[in-house]
Amino acid sequence: MAEAVEARLRALEDRAAIADLIASYGPLADSGDASGVAQLWTEDGVYAVDGFPEARGHDAIAALITGPVHQALMARGCAHLLGSPVIALAGDRAMARCHSVVLAKAGEAWEPLRVAANRWELVRTPHGWRISRRDNALLDGREAAQALFAR
Repeated sequence: MAEAVEARLRALEDRAAIADLIASYGPLADSGDASGVAQLWTEDGVYAVDGFPEARGHDAIAALITGPVHQALMARGCAHLLGSPVIALAGDRAMARCHSVVLAKAGEAWEPLRVAANRWELVRTPHGWRISRRDNALLDGREAAQALFAR
């Protein structure tokens, strides 16, 4: 009985840690914290955003935040919103799926710039859970985004 309770507690703690990790992406990106964003990934982690070259490793992931596209978005005013993830645990690995929306300031209003499907592959490290791969694809009717939500 104690082992079962311990396993359930660990699963709850893992789910909470993964949800916090994913939720931290938006505020880090919106504040321009390139190092903070990069540290969410493993050293050799991959961030694949539909429409952009794949970023591999901390330097390349940080460059997405310091680059001209993201900097222009921040200058305009932006918000990266992530939906609650559906998390599947498998020992020291996990997979999560969620929606994301990037909003940008448009005069006195806000407009959605990107509505996407996200699939996160995560791994437990000595420093806690980290992202080994994130795929992000626009929900524009193409199969690529729908495939990210498939089990």
